[in-house]
Amino acid sequence: MFNRSVRSNKTPKGAGVNKNDTKLFSAWDFPLSLVLLTRLPMPRLPEYLFARQANAAWAFPLVGLVVGALACAVGWTAGAFGLPAFASAVLLVAVLVITTGAMHEDGLADMVDGFWGGFTTERRLEIMKDSHIGAYGVLTLIFAQLVRVGLIAALLSANAFAGILAACIVSRAVMPILMAALPNARNSGLSHSVGGPKAATATIGFGLAVILSLLLIGPSTLMATVFSALIVGILALIAKAKINGQTGDVLGASQQLAELAFLLALVAAI
Repeated sequence: MFNRSVRSNKTPKGAGVNKNDTKLFSAWDFPLSLVLLTRLPMPRLPEYLFARQANAAWAFPLVGLVVGALACAVGWTAGAFGLPAFASAVLLVAVLVITTGAMHEDGLADMVDGFWGGFTTERRLEIMKDSHIGAYGVLTLIFAQLVRVGLIAALLSANAFAGILAACIVSRAVMPILMAALPNARNSGLSHSVGGPKAATATIGFGLAVILSLLLIGPSTLMATVFSALIVGILALIAKAKINGQTGDVLGASQQLAELAFLLALVAAI
């Protein structure tokens, strides 16, 4: 789920920063979240800030706002040049994938490979850690992206850019909830190094996502958010049964599934 090429530098002398910082908010949380969840060009952040990775999770919906806005801008431009909705949707999704380094899509593929390719918890975690992708993962990515493009194309045809943007925002608010609700399934990896946010952090992030989504699309966000939460809740139960917790792959998969659920609910309401 998290950017494997995090950029950092040494802690400046005399910075006087508490590495066990537990403040609920920091001015650095938003840029830190951008570094964690995207491949967007960002200034090198001081290494000590990464101690706040879990506490910064409330800002994940703001990351969705940024990458969603960039993607929607490309989708709108493509439509303005006369491209059909499906082609515009492909370009829009391509921007979402490129700006995030396909980390969420990678998580979905790895999770499916592990959950259904292994018969024990240990074997499932081993498969998920493997950089190779199996048939389960390939087919899941193909089907998921076809559905994703189709749903976004339907919204573009209705000129519903705000709905697409809301889906990007809300789908990134579910990750901190899973991080707080489920223990890490292994004692290593990026998700383990980030740690689990406080319940208050996850709640603030989810509340922020709902408020932003309400401002964008109004009451339509409520049913779409409930549907997304239901799908992620089911995923959480499966993850608990399969690997006794969550990993970065599960978190990435939760973003993808929540986004699809949100988009599906919006298209169904058109």
